Amino acid sequence: MKKNRIINGLLISAFFFSVTLASAQTRMPDELNTAAIREQIEYVEDHTRIYDNFRAIREDIFQKLNKNILDSLTAVKNKVAELKGDTANLISRTDSLNVLLTSTRSQLEEVTATKNKIRVFGMEINKTTYNTIMWILVGGLILLMVLGFLVFKRNLVVLLRTEKDLKELKEEFAAYRQTSRIAREKVEMDLFRANQKLKGLV
Repeated sequence: MKKNRIINGLLISAFFFSVTLASAQTRMPDELNTAAIREQIEYVEDHTRIYDNFRAIREDIFQKLNKNILDSLTAVKNKVAELKGDTANLISRTDSLNVLLTSTRSQLEEVTATKNKIRVFGMEINKTTYNTIMWILVGGLILLMVLGFLVFKRNLVVLLRTEKDLKELKEEFAAYRQTSRIAREKVEMDLFRANQKLKGLV
């Protein structure tokens, strides 16, 4: 009986050893080295059987599939970390660009505001208002020049008329002086003759 147990134990050991050796010598399927994870899982499902709701899978295939899944998860995690880093960099860059955009908009508004304004005596005046004031001043100066020209022309006409009247008046005065002188001389002569006559009578 003891002998049967030893023989059975040796047979079982030999059987497990041969199974282990056979599985160790079995070649790893190419799908587990080249295919995607989903295709690897489909390959394992297609090439394994279910016994009493348990799926029998070779240990080396299970370890390889497990390693491939863990490697894929690690790669995905690394990719996610890299994408998070890229996202953080992009957010930082976006913030910088937003700050720059805000600054640029502020400068643009300032340039637009100063473009429509002009400094006069240290005060900023809208260009439209400045142009209106300048045109009013120019119009006022032109009006003053026209009025000045009309006044000058009128004064010139009055001056010429006055000179003419003065000349006529001088001529009249000269004629009056001549006439009054002649009349005075005549009166003096008449007075002299009258005196002479009076003296002759006396």
